[in-house]
Amino acid sequence: MSNTEEFEQKLDQLIATCQQLKRENATLREREAGLVGERGTLLEQNEMARKKIKDMIDRLRSLSAE
Repeated sequence: MSNTEEFEQKLDQLIATCQQLKRENATLREREAGLVGERGTLLEQNEMARKKIKDMIDRLRSLSAE
């Protein structure tokens, strides 16, 4: 195999690796965006649950004070 053919083969491998990494990167970015959205939803649900629990505790305190 000549130096030129060897160089072309390595270049082809490099191009294929680069394309694979671009696909993986795009997939990871999509996954990250989904996880960020999911995190926001979970934080919101957590805050709603916290408020409900606080309201229940306040009601129980007011009932026991009566």
